[in-house]
Amino acid sequence: CIIKGKSRLGQLVHKKAVSCVALTAVSKEDQKELETLSTNFKAQFNDNAEVRRRWGGGIMGIKSQHVTARREKAIQIEQAKKLGLQIA
Repeated sequence: CIIKGKSRLGQLVHKKAVSCVALTAVSKEDQKELETLSTNFKAQFNDNAEVRRRWGGGIMGIKSQHVTARREKAIQIEQAKKLGLQIA
């Protein structure tokens, strides 16, 4: 389950802020409800491919574009020297 904000999760354990909570024991009467919640959360987040983040997008910044262009030009010059050609 994802809870927005460390402070809200901290309210659960009576602390200022908590980044995560681990359940170590669950009473028998709450076990079935926990299983239901667990399957719902897995279906919503873990098994849902659309929710997964896709970082980037393949678009580089201007500095990275210049560095990549410089590297490619150096590789082309190196290959031209190996073949015995000269590129101005």
